[in-house]
Amino acid sequence: MKSHSVLRKAAALKATRCLSLPDPWFARVSLGEYFPGAARAALSLVCALVMAGCASDAHLERGQVRGQEFAGGELLQSEGNRVATAAMRANHQSLMLLADKLYRRNPSEWRKTAASREAALAQLDEAIQAQQAWPALAGKRDVVALSSALAPEFQGDRIAAFIVACSDTIITSHGGKREFYYLDSVDPQHIYNAARNMETALWILNTRRDARGQPLLLANEITPDSRNLSFEREFGKIIGRLDMLAAYATERYRRAAIGYVQGIVAAPLLAFLPVR
Repeated sequence: MKSHSVLRKAAALKATRCLSLPDPWFARVSLGEYFPGAARAALSLVCALVMAGCASDAHLERGQVRGQEFAGGELLQSEGNRVATAAMRANHQSLMLLADKLYRRNPSEWRKTAASREAALAQLDEAIQAQQAWPALAGKRDVVALSSALAPEFQGDRIAAFIVACSDTIITSHGGKREFYYLDSVDPQHIYNAARNMETALWILNTRRDARGQPLLLANEITPDSRNLSFEREFGKIIGRLDMLAAYATERYRRAAIGYVQGIVAAPLLAFLPVR
């Protein structure tokens, strides 16, 4: 019996780690102290199924996919809510990575607002997380802020203004929210439009010149000796996530409507027949 208890605790621990959860209390104590025999058997089966689902023989040389740690708020989220929230967080990470790349290639920009590149990034991250208006944009938000940040005459930290405007455009397209719960919904067309706005912003950044004929910001680099398109690729990830979420939300609403009609059509066929 002792060996079975140890095996069950090991299974529970491995399952929760696979799901990126903190070590559960039931992995640190004997299950027999809290669950009757049937419940212990059911819990062991669940753990075994989770372990089987997490099992993979894929190579891990270039990293491992991991979920986020469990939070109580997830109990109030549907699958669609989780997808939208995860995409929003991933887009935020991409924008901060783009800011870092741009600051490295354009150090004169971070010097306009901070003592170091790290300080400028921290200041930028704080503003985005709090959804604060960027001072140099004079209260402008979403696409209006994007236009201002990409104007040749803009004099402030163009990188910060550009990233804040991109983030605000994405958040606005999601109804002004960064996390989503059961009563929340998103408009697929607004998200689709945000993806097109990101494409337009990227094209402007790559082609527009200032009064001296110089690029607004140094981003991609293509020379006879090297090609650095990491900026383009990271921006492509953001656009891809937005398009995927728009398509997912559209299909979800479409399937809900189809399911409703199927229920009406099938109702007469599912009625019980008298047996006496």
